[in-house]
Amino acid sequence: MSNPTHNDNTSSIEAVNRCVNKRISTRIAQVPLASFIFNASGPRCTEEDELNLLGASASAAIMTKSCTLEPRQGNAEPRYQALPLGSIQSMGLPNLGYQAYLEMLPRLKQAISPQTNKPIVVSVSGFSLADNLTMVKAFQASCADLIEVNFSCPNIEGKPQVGYDFEQTERALEQLCQLGSKPIGLKLPPYFDFSHFITMANIIKKFPVRFITCINSVGNTLVIDPETESAIIKPKGGFGGLCGDYIKPIGLANVRAFSQLLPSSIDIIGVGGIKTGTDAFEYLLAGASAVQVATCFEKEGIECFDRIAKELDSIMAAKQYSSIAAAKGKLKMI
Repeated sequence: MSNPTHNDNTSSIEAVNRCVNKRISTRIAQVPLASFIFNASGPRCTEEDELNLLGASASAAIMTKSCTLEPRQGNAEPRYQALPLGSIQSMGLPNLGYQAYLEMLPRLKQAISPQTNKPIVVSVSGFSLADNLTMVKAFQASCADLIEVNFSCPNIEGKPQVGYDFEQTERALEQLCQLGSKPIGLKLPPYFDFSHFITMANIIKKFPVRFITCINSVGNTLVIDPETESAIIKPKGGFGGLCGDYIKPIGLANVRAFSQLLPSSIDIIGVGGIKTGTDAFEYLLAGASAVQVATCFEKEGIECFDRIAKELDSIMAAKQYSSIAAAKGKLKMI
């Protein structure tokens, strides 16, 4: 992938500046964001040039690909297929390894426009507690602004999602939250039962977790092509993570449930099916402090951040909401 030209950077930075609007600016763990919208860990955020493009875009932050201790090629192809209302994927965490992201962080910081002061969020996804401890300790000593620990990757064969093992989650947080002062957050899998919401919320409240991101893709779904009579992706016998419009009601429900169970000091980032300003506004009403965009970003490219931010700003203005705080969690019950 080639580096962006100077003109591309200039126009993109102008797009960022247009998004600096009090109506849609927000904070995650007291770290300021120029808008409510940024990229999710997943598509278009693995290589350094991709992260630089995010830095010059209207994405409110630069979120890295979830990294592992060692570089990974990921699962066998085909591992991603677009669908009419989203996608199914089983990428298998292809990434450069955490050392590569540690080394590129100062360069990313230097490239960020002083006018935006855009934060960098690193995502870590170790295959063991020891892996996560090594990576989080290293990033605590880096220039990253926020650390998101991925407890919810559903696409690694033989590796269960930590977020569904409540005892393992608690043991991990006991150690991860002692490694430094940079804000730690958790990327959670989708939950479907209120007992699970309550159990996880009670665990999170025991520790200085500053934010949660929910949800990751809905794991172990299957899409079949009736013409070929075959699954449409190869890894895990065709089972993969469902993304996009299909999962928005699940994402909204998880944000809403946790917003009611957690103290306001813990920010919630909503993910799942956000492709318009209306989608972002729904997550805001449910209680999100920000949203991350994955499938729409994969399909549309970096232009989606400016467009969605403008659409959200127009909705907020029309409804006479002067700030994110004025609308957050204001979902009405029938």
